[in-house]
Amino acid sequence: MMLLTWVLVAAGGYLLGSIPFGLVLAQLAGYGDIRKIGSGNIGATNVLRTGNKPLALAVLILDAGKGAIAVAIAWALVGWEFGVVAGSAAFIGHLYPVWLRFKGGKGVATGLGTFLAISWPIFIGMALAWLAGAFLFRRSSMGALASFAVLPLLTGIFSARADAANVPLPYWFIILGFAIAAIVFYKHRANIVRIIDGTEPKISFGGGDKKEG
Repeated sequence: MMLLTWVLVAAGGYLLGSIPFGLVLAQLAGYGDIRKIGSGNIGATNVLRTGNKPLALAVLILDAGKGAIAVAIAWALVGWEFGVVAGSAAFIGHLYPVWLRFKGGKGVATGLGTFLAISWPIFIGMALAWLAGAFLFRRSSMGALASFAVLPLLTGIFSARADAANVPLPYWFIILGFAIAAIVFYKHRANIVRIIDGTEPKISFGGGDKKEG
């Protein structure tokens, strides 16, 4: 029975995370297939290239909400550990949605939303790192990489103590932090190459950027 619960929680989180809000909203707004615009990514950064800032913000909120809602529902119904599993599954679902032949986004918003629900102090640390990376280097990809680079450190710190809800975070939580950070870096491998080459575009709010993912 316990195994079935784990499977159902993971499956539910994955299916929630696999909803391609960027693709759906862009089509509803009349922009067509977002995968044929800019970098071809289904996330908010690429939606911003349509020039529609409210639409990009909606995608950002919804993608983050997928992770947060998955955690919240599973945590409320069956416990914190199940919430972590559901959020992690939602993160994977966003990256590899079955509906899009497992070609999804890069997981930044969904990952941040997941950790917002799991442990808000970790989310604050990640958000501050994102702001520092993005504004110092003027590149959204640097913000994303910075926010997940600090994730293993943050999970290590908060695994050694109870979080704000007095839930003790187990030490396997550190492994999860390393795993999710590694996946995000892997999904940003093309961005990393462009950063090293000096060809990674800077943050643009005009929607004209065609390169960064």
